[in-house]
Amino acid sequence: MILVTGATGNVGSELVAALASAGRPVRALVRDPRRALPAGAEPVTGDLNQPESLAAALDGVQGLYLMPGYANLPGLLARARDAGVRHVVLLSGGSAALEDLGNAVSRYMTLSERAVRESGLAWTFLRPRSFMSNALRWLPQLEAGDVVRVPFADVPVAAVDPYDIAAVAARALLGGEHEGRIHELTGSRALLPADQVAVLARVLGRDLRCEGLTNSQARAEMEADMPVEYVDAFFQFFVDGTLDEATVHPTVEDVLGRPPRTFEQWAQDHADAFRKS
Repeated sequence: MILVTGATGNVGSELVAALASAGRPVRALVRDPRRALPAGAEPVTGDLNQPESLAAALDGVQGLYLMPGYANLPGLLARARDAGVRHVVLLSGGSAALEDLGNAVSRYMTLSERAVRESGLAWTFLRPRSFMSNALRWLPQLEAGDVVRVPFADVPVAAVDPYDIAAVAARALLGGEHEGRIHELTGSRALLPADQVAVLARVLGRDLRCEGLTNSQARAEMEADMPVEYVDAFFQFFVDGTLDEATVHPTVEDVLGRPPRTFEQWAQDHADAFRKS
């Protein structure tokens, strides 16, 4: 049995579908047990911030796909170990390698990896760069018109499709050769935000335009949506240049035996979400 946390998220939902379609026993941790899941997936409820609530979810589990950043990961992992879990695949991020405890994002990634390393469980770390699905944040702007205003417009990113992250996670959970490995996950090409908007324009048949925000505009908009310490973290990454998201890594192809999916493939698969805008 494999337990997938964050089972309705961008990666978790793809992972549940991949495991279920492969005929593997999979348990999906969800808030609402009535949530529709792929055939063969078993819904369970629990709160990752309250490890004691996960007793039923962990019963009989050997492999665990884990989200980062929860309040008591050491306690959660201890319960997982006591329940018989053997291997944890942790969704982390590139900033974990920085080990910058003064940066809010790097801190929770770093501490999550440390907790897993110290748990006594076998582990695999996934360090994807930006998700292609981040483009869904543009939906409200596309509902209002054809201009997409973006922060960090001059920063190229080798974004990765959550489908590929999930496919690598599935291989890691089902094959012991991934234990003790760190997988750096990117797409096959670094794109500027304007490049992504141009792809969306072609796929949707719309005359879209990308405009860059000034740093002061970007900070004001971002602080309206997230705590200031996270805004500071992203400014450190993309303005100060502490995080490299442009370098392309071969890991997806090495693990899956095929190239990573392109942003155009992702856009075509999610075109209906944008056409509703």
